[in-house]
Parts: sequence; C-alpha cells; structure tokens
Amino acid sequence: MSQEPDGHKSLAIKCSQSPKIIVALGSNLPFGERSPVDLLRAALSAINDSLLKVEQVSGFYATPSFPEGSGPDYVNAAALLCGELSAGEILQILHRIEADYGRTRETRWGQRTLDLDLLAVGDAVLPDVESYAYLRDLAQTEQIGRAPKQLVLPHPRIQDRAFVLVPLAEIAPDWCHPVSGQTATQMLAALPKAEISSIRPL
Repeated sequence: MSQEPDGHKSLAIKCSQSPKIIVALGSNLPFGERSPVDLLRAALSAINDSLLKVEQVSGFYATPSFPEGSGPDYVNAAALLCGELSAGEILQILHRIEADYGRTRETRWGQRTLDLDLLAVGDAVLPDVESYAYLRDLAQTEQIGRAPKQLVLPHPRIQDRAFVLVPLAEIAPDWCHPVSGQTATQMLAALPKAEISSIRPL
C-alpha cells in the first residue's frame, strides 16, 4: 500500500485530469547536514512549492548503487505529480531543484546529492518512437558514452531498473508504458528476483 514519507502527508493532493507525471527520486550523498532521506523530503516540498503538485509518493527504499560498486547505497522513491506544463518545463523545474541541493552533472551515473528523473508525462513518446526505441535498445556499455542531448520520454531504462519499478509499482501498479503496453507490475515481475529483493524499504 502506498504511503507518504513522514511529514509529507499534507503534500499529497488530488489532481485534475491533467496528464500523469511520474518522477523517480534518488540520493546517495549528503548535502550539508541533510542526509539522502532529508534531501528526498526537501525535494518533494520544493516540487510542491513550484507549478507542479505532488499527488502521491511511494515509501522510501534503500537500493544498491548503480552501476554496482559506484558509491554508497541510494535512497529511492517514486512520485506522481500533476501540473499543466510541457515536458520541457517540467524538466527545467526538476533540474532547478536538483541544483538547489548541490547536484552536478560531471559523470553519468555518478554519485549525487539529488536525482529527479522524469520518467513519463502522460502517454508522450519523445522525441519520437524511432529515437526512443534506439536509446532503449542500446547496450549498457554504450549508454554511458551516449547520453541523449534531448529529452526522451518515457525514460528508456524504466523496464530495466528495479530501483525505479519497485516504488513505481507501489503507487501506480497499473500504469501502462506507452510504447511496450506493459504495466509497472508486469515490468517489475519480469526482472530477476535477486534484483527485486535487493530493494529494501526504509
């Protein structure tokens, strides 16, 4: 059953029929005196203070760093947001919040104080189906050197990552991927059980 982290029940609102915005949150470094858990809570508050609103938040999870051995364990969560903004405008807000909490983008998949990944905006597929499919199908060894220069939606790695799908399936089990047609629950069930069991609720 989904839940809001302590202190955030007041943040959740019921959205209108605007397109569902799905965001993955993560942190594995402190920022000043704020721990990764504190940073996720602060990010949720900052989102709610923007033109976006938090509708629902998963529990917080401890997850192994990705790629394996790249740093301390992460704290991860997922959130459903709403707002009458374009995907580009949403991304700008998320990047601004990341920067406010010390996020830099020097190394792809490196350690970070705050990571706010835009996973999906309604049924949008950006920049187009062909470009999305190309990036989705890249081997992991090629992904590091080929970071997309434009926004790609849905996030091309959703189906591969237990640390995304475990919290996402908690709050939106029937969310349907606009390209594959699979639900969050189905994508999670397709992952190795060892990966799923490595994601621990906090």
